[in-house]
Amino acid sequence: MSAVPNTVPHEVRCCIAGGGPAGVMLGFLLARAGVEVLVMEKHGDFLRDFRGDTVHPSTLEVMAELGLLDDFLSRPHQEVRELGGQVGEQRVTIADFSHLPTRCRFVALMPQWDFLDFLVGHARRHPTFHLRMSAEVTGLLEEAGLVVGVRARTPEGPVEVRAALTVGADGRHSVVRKEAGLAVDDLGAPMDVLWMRMSRRPGDPGQVFGYVKGGHIFVMLDRGDYWQCGFVIPKGGFDALRERGLDHFRETIASIVPFMRDRVGELGPWEDIKLLTVVVDRLRRWHRPGLLCLGDAAHAMSPVGGVGINLAIQDAVAAANILAEPLRQGAASSAELERVQRRRDLPTRLTQRLQVLIQERVIRRTLGRDAPVSLPFVVRLLRDWPVLRRLPARAVGLGFRPEHVRTPSAFTGMDPAR
Repeated sequence: MSAVPNTVPHEVRCCIAGGGPAGVMLGFLLARAGVEVLVMEKHGDFLRDFRGDTVHPSTLEVMAELGLLDDFLSRPHQEVRELGGQVGEQRVTIADFSHLPTRCRFVALMPQWDFLDFLVGHARRHPTFHLRMSAEVTGLLEEAGLVVGVRARTPEGPVEVRAALTVGADGRHSVVRKEAGLAVDDLGAPMDVLWMRMSRRPGDPGQVFGYVKGGHIFVMLDRGDYWQCGFVIPKGGFDALRERGLDHFRETIASIVPFMRDRVGELGPWEDIKLLTVVVDRLRRWHRPGLLCLGDAAHAMSPVGGVGINLAIQDAVAAANILAEPLRQGAASSAELERVQRRRDLPTRLTQRLQVLIQERVIRRTLGRDAPVSLPFVVRLLRDWPVLRRLPARAVGLGFRPEHVRTPSAFTGMDPAR
């Protein structure tokens, strides 16, 4: 990623805490519409592994509407047209994206840092877009109950930024939502996930997303020259796993996916295996006067279906559609912030309800169970009736309310779609 100036505007129309998918996409769309935006990201770069890397057809459709799809797909990526798994010795296909009413009927696998770098590169073409890396939002500025900006820590010292609208897009451990005192409902999750890399070799089989065997669930994503792997464990079970040792862990993976036996020795030390503590929650209220939360800050998602990044993008598109013009004119009212929540609340609830159902009916019942796992009734239907695979494909690939870019470009000479 190219260098950024070591300056922070002291006043903007919209200040966004968090440079993840929701924050960067919202910043891009608002800046493109002529709203002066500052995105503040606490890290110095985007290079953090094992983040959401699945770019779904709904997000690719947004890219197409912005005129960026061809450029985006010219970057290295893998394309997945079906989601499948292996339960014991049976292979099953769960979702078939080939019938979606979209330009791209596949999921694109791309490291999230490449995705964010791509968005930032195009956002910077607009003079109203500002990005400050190594700027950690630590608190909110308030006046008479109205959020009027943020306090942040930077290498140059503390700064304050005033804004007509402050957006919390700083993830599932959001400082913004905590400082705002917004109530959170925890929906629970029976598992955590260990993420790791193992090399991919020419003779390896094609993409099979999940392996279920011997009371274990193992996820594999084809990343070209390596597999990004996820080992699902019972909630809070990491310490017990470590006590059994790396050799036991390697042997467990080899028993689930035998063709990986010749490379499980690549795993180690434990510090290279990253723990994702799975959280599924959502805010009861996403906003306060002068403040709005989006993405994981508003609703932390389970990794089931890999929908988190795409739901965050949909939040950003909806928020830009509703708020761009009010912000151009001055400020967004509480009623307009409520419109954003109303627009995105139902698809969030439906998606989380489906995730929790899968967690409870499939994942919880599988983990630690030594007896052979029989195929759930729904999976047997999908196996025997291929036409039904279009339903989960639509739920995963498009979501329950796909958004479309409605904001115009204030800089037509810089807009590839024009």
